[in-house]
Amino acid sequence: MAKTIAICNQKGGVGKTTTAVNLAASLAVLEKNTLLIDIDPQANASQSVGIDEVQEEDIYEALTLMESPEAATAHLSQMIKPLSPEYKLEYLKVLPSSPGLAKLEIELVNAASREYRLQRLVNAIRPNFDYIIIDAPPSLNLLTINTLAAADSVIIPVQCEYLSLQGVAELLNTIQLAQNNLNKNLKIEGALLTMFDSRNSLSKQVIEEVRNNFPGRVFNTVIPRNVKLAEAPSHGKPIMLYDIQSAGSHAYMKLTEELLNG
Repeated sequence: MAKTIAICNQKGGVGKTTTAVNLAASLAVLEKNTLLIDIDPQANASQSVGIDEVQEEDIYEALTLMESPEAATAHLSQMIKPLSPEYKLEYLKVLPSSPGLAKLEIELVNAASREYRLQRLVNAIRPNFDYIIIDAPPSLNLLTINTLAAADSVIIPVQCEYLSLQGVAELLNTIQLAQNNLNKNLKIEGALLTMFDSRNSLSKQVIEEVRNNFPGRVFNTVIPRNVKLAEAPSHGKPIMLYDIQSAGSHAYMKLTEELLNG
């Protein structure tokens, strides 16, 4: 049964999608059957692993089908896409997104159990995977709430800048509300410090402050600001396929090992 991990931050540009893509790919490299679910209408996670944003069926159709999950389970396998064979990542599959997902929020406004569509989907496919990684939208909306209701735990990417600290506090409040009202078993896997610049004293101060404010809830691994890491999505590849020797690739493999070791 898969462990489901949501990558969440209500603030954009903090390395959320980069973390979702590269954590999923690193788990696949370690031969863990992994599913990357892109529930962000921007579809950046899908594009970052070479999945075209225009698919006949994607996460929108999958969540729509979950209104009657008993009849939909068999159809879900057709929506889950493998990566291109040239990538040689047979342990990684993707449930892609598209801009059309944005209209689902409007359609769900008056729907019954609207917060649990993704949870139903995850429960239907959980036996087929070891890990499910969800890339949530960079905002607090119904899709994010669905993500928190479906996940076992949350990783919070925190950019090494002071304004990111406010976003963490807001997200922790949201997670607590989700725990109290939607998913009592939801846990915080940890905060992940991203875009660290060793030449910048501010980055070092932010790391110290985050670790002081959230003791025991911050990963030891720190993701550096890295040119190759920034370039990889434009080539539709996770960092370990784009440049396995880069600092970004080493950092995400280290994060994955830290996660697996608890």
